[in-house]
Amino acid sequence: MGVIPYNITTADKERFDQDGYWISPKLLDDQTIERLRGAHERIWNKDYDGAGMPLHGLNLSDDPFALRKFDNGWWINDEVRSVVTDPNLGEMASNLLNEDEIRLWHDQVIYKPGTSGQETKAGNVGWHQDYGYWRASSTPNMVTVWIALQDTDLNNGGMMTILGSHKWGAVEGSDTFFEQDMTKLKQRFATRDWAEEPCILKAGQASFHHGLTFHGSATNFTDQPRLSVVAHLMPGDTYYKEGRARHDNVRLLGPRPEFGQKFDNEFFPLLYSKNL
Repeated sequence: MGVIPYNITTADKERFDQDGYWISPKLLDDQTIERLRGAHERIWNKDYDGAGMPLHGLNLSDDPFALRKFDNGWWINDEVRSVVTDPNLGEMASNLLNEDEIRLWHDQVIYKPGTSGQETKAGNVGWHQDYGYWRASSTPNMVTVWIALQDTDLNNGGMMTILGSHKWGAVEGSDTFFEQDMTKLKQRFATRDWAEEPCILKAGQASFHHGLTFHGSATNFTDQPRLSVVAHLMPGDTYYKEGRARHDNVRLLGPRPEFGQKFDNEFFPLLYSKNL
């Protein structure tokens, strides 16, 4: 079980640099996909591997259409851990970001319920930049690897990206993942060219999007949940910087974190180094 190796090409790199995201070929075989779908079921039922505790308590909404999101699934699930810490993911991220080392910032296990055609905003993910939540880290040169566990398009709530938005820099107030009115958010952020492009993926493919790329997703109109596993990756020398955003990962540096302290302990495993 793990990620299928792939060598990033010049064309892949150009696409990532130009658009702020790139879609990989199939990186997971069918057996791994099925095991990760089973991992979803176990996580939502609080069936955890090992003796560790999750980063946050799991409290599911009473709304059957609400999005479910679980951070650092690798702590408590072996299947998730084997994928989000895979060296092959790290090497791809290293090449796309032009970084020598890659560590895991954190992962997410995301479940978007199907509505069977019912219109609702309950499962929406608002237009946002991931780095809007990560300003306690020293660099925005980070990447999110969103891995589809089924064929995914706009009909089942697939992700949409704003082409080239990673070139806008860190936009004030872009920590809007949980704001579900997509139209209102577009009015707020579309002050430059706003070109939406859907991320259409086959099961096992991944979207690699830059930490500054605006993205979001709307309703899953099918009768099946949209499942994904997500790895947020950072350069190996990323450190804690002073700022207004206080991400929960800062707590993992210890009881008295210091500005300039690197995110390089056991909570942020090294995936890849060009020097090893």
